[in-house]
Amino acid sequence: MAKLGVPCIHKNGPFVGPQTFMNIPYSTDFSTAEAVVLGVPFDGGLHPTRIGSRTGPASIREQSQLVRPFQPPHATFNPLELLQVVDCGDADTTPSIIEESFIEIEDAASEIYSSKAVPLALGGDGNITLPLLRAASKAHSNLVVVHIDAHTDTYRGDGNQDYMQFNVATTFTRAAEEALIDVGSSIHVGARGPTNDCGVFNHTRDVGYGLIDGTELFNTGLKNTAKKIIKTLEGRSVYLCFDMDFFDPSCAPGVCTPTWGGATSREGLEFLQSLAGLNIVGADINTVSPPHDSCGMTAFLAATVGLEILSLICYSKKLIQ
Repeated sequence: MAKLGVPCIHKNGPFVGPQTFMNIPYSTDFSTAEAVVLGVPFDGGLHPTRIGSRTGPASIREQSQLVRPFQPPHATFNPLELLQVVDCGDADTTPSIIEESFIEIEDAASEIYSSKAVPLALGGDGNITLPLLRAASKAHSNLVVVHIDAHTDTYRGDGNQDYMQFNVATTFTRAAEEALIDVGSSIHVGARGPTNDCGVFNHTRDVGYGLIDGTELFNTGLKNTAKKIIKTLEGRSVYLCFDMDFFDPSCAPGVCTPTWGGATSREGLEFLQSLAGLNIVGADINTVSPPHDSCGMTAFLAATVGLEILSLICYSKKLIQ
């Protein structure tokens, strides 16, 4: 059984209890839950200037207290109630200790999948997606990924040391090598420069991934792009990976690798809303770095992204027509 830690505490009436995402129940009993929030407080500790995503889950939970469950006019239902969502706390990770932490993350997600619930993981940096995909691929065959990010995270990552092979830049290179997903049907959305490797877009395509870069995304239009993705992936089991640096730093400054030219908060949230129809079987939100945030605004936006993803899962499970 995976070891799960209790999130940071908050006041709940006269008692002190675990602070959870949007004040949902804290539980490791998933028998009635359709979706489970899992904190993954891990980062690789390799960024030269912006280490801090290990504290992302706590900050997202804290800021989620500002998020309300109804979103009229597009979502006049409460996804927390429809999905009977619980927060199971955090995977038992140690930042920068890759192999052991990856095992703990995979085990925690696998427990959720064993109950037939959908995990929504709160990161943590982009490393967390690989062990989450390892768990998802065992629960769902022929898995595809929709990766929404300012970067493809598909660099070569050669080298003999763990940190050279497993880092935020190589997540999807390793996922392809491990045959965790159907690479040819998986799609990266929103990648843009600047970058340290001029050939990374070509390498991403050479590995076999589809790539809708930032220029194409905004030229085509976010809603038209979403329609294309839904049509392409109709009926497929989809893992949704959302890196907060998809947003422009003007609305999401507290990320590991901020990159100008991204989506506004409105554009990014509307793009997610437009993905209703995908069969989402797992998801993560990554790269919130609280030490680099401004008044918790990135974590607040990430919590809102979490609510949007839970709404998408309601559509996936046919709870909303």
